[in-house]
Amino acid sequence: MKELYLEERRQEILRQVQKAGRVSVSELSQQFNVSEVTIRADLQALSEFNLLVRTHGGAVPAGRGLPELSLSLRRQQQVSEKNRIGEAGAALVVDGDAIFLDSSSTALAIAQRLKQRRHLTIISNSLVIAQEMLDAPGVTVVMPGGQLRRETVSLIGVDGLDMLRKFNIQKGFFGAHGLSVPEGLTDVSAAEAEVKRPLVAMCKQLIAVLDATKWGRVGLASFATIHDINTVITDSLAPCAAIEEVRARGIEVIVV
Repeated sequence: MKELYLEERRQEILRQVQKAGRVSVSELSQQFNVSEVTIRADLQALSEFNLLVRTHGGAVPAGRGLPELSLSLRRQQQVSEKNRIGEAGAALVVDGDAIFLDSSSTALAIAQRLKQRRHLTIISNSLVIAQEMLDAPGVTVVMPGGQLRRETVSLIGVDGLDMLRKFNIQKGFFGAHGLSVPEGLTDVSAAEAEVKRPLVAMCKQLIAVLDATKWGRVGLASFATIHDINTVITDSLAPCAAIEEVRARGIEVIVV
């Protein structure tokens, strides 16, 4: 196996725990070509986030299903890829636009590159994006009401979405747990998908912002079909066959 960054290795460990039901320190050490001390540190860190349970010599799942990593952990994954995707997404935004940015770490990378825009309106349920734009005087931030979801530092619930229907939202930038042709864009959180679904319908263009790890994944709940997507921005490690399958459906794919 190729050498992985720390958070990539930990995510892979999580997947193996969920798939196999248990993992051992010795086997993981050999697989990732790192010391057993390093693997124990990985397991301890994941245990502290309640993502798995330490056992003698290994670990077992903390609960059913693949756990969702917190925003703070997701921001540490595929950093350079998300930065390139963020630049490409920001390049599609012009002064005077009204856009939606979801609570994904990739949408945050877009927001960080929009601070010099003028007469821009950002609609978002992400508290982190709202905070990011505090020093951007040319940007108006509109947030729907809702209930705080700590994992994503976002507001969930559909009751506050009606106020957004008065806006002409030109572009909606959506991250996802996964993209596949049968299921479209999916999320591991049903609550997040419930918010995203009506927002997809409000946006004139749906732009999916996905690093290479998201292709072929399927999360718990779909929030957009493959036919809803206008553009996908992804990185150069994305699988070529999957990209061509999406392009064959008339969807623009921008590879950065």
